[in-house]
Amino acid sequence: MSRTRARGLIGGGELRRRLESDGIVVRCPSNKGPPIAYKDVERVVDVVEAAGLARRVARLRPLGVVKG
Repeated sequence: MSRTRARGLIGGGELRRRLESDGIVVRCPSNKGPPIAYKDVERVVDVVEAAGLARRVARLRPLGVVKG
């Protein structure tokens, strides 16, 4: 799904509520790149691993994102 389409499917308030329910702190009212616009990282890694292109060695969890 494209980011443009994803932005049309979910409003800023709903996006903020979903992110906050996942423990993600939102400090700006931007809805650029809502999570539904991105592929599931687990599925991508599974495909890459199955194709023999790479192997899983760690799972990273972002602590924060700064833009601007």
